[in-house]
Amino acid sequence: MLNRVILIGRLTKDPELRYTPTGVAVANFTLAIDRNYKNSQGERDTDFINCVVYRQLAELCANYLAKGKLASVDGRIQVRSYTGQDGQKRWVTEVIAEDVRFLSPKDSGGGSAESRSFGGNSSFGHEVNLDDDIPF
Repeated sequence: MLNRVILIGRLTKDPELRYTPTGVAVANFTLAIDRNYKNSQGERDTDFINCVVYRQLAELCANYLAKGKLASVDGRIQVRSYTGQDGQKRWVTEVIAEDVRFLSPKDSGGGSAESRSFGGNSSFGHEVNLDDDIPF
């Protein structure tokens, strides 16, 4: 069986960083991704995909991604449920990111879009070596 997803889109807002009670960093952000076709009004519909990132990768995303920035996410889809305050069961579908690439240029003044990949093939045990202070 295979559960793999690769997405490219723009962040709808800055990533939200928090820490679990055991000190694990968790960042959440949403990617806006246009569909390949136009609707009956001649406009492209957009999907909004929730993404979750853990540990050092979460901290990097919180520090270097921002609303409107272009990013790619490689990960897996997770579906979970919880009971709301009203007693109703709710379902959440999200992408657990294992690799994130920052695709926007270093500065907003233009230039070529460089990408830097963070993450790896191992599950959440990412080691990141930065050549300089800013990973772009």
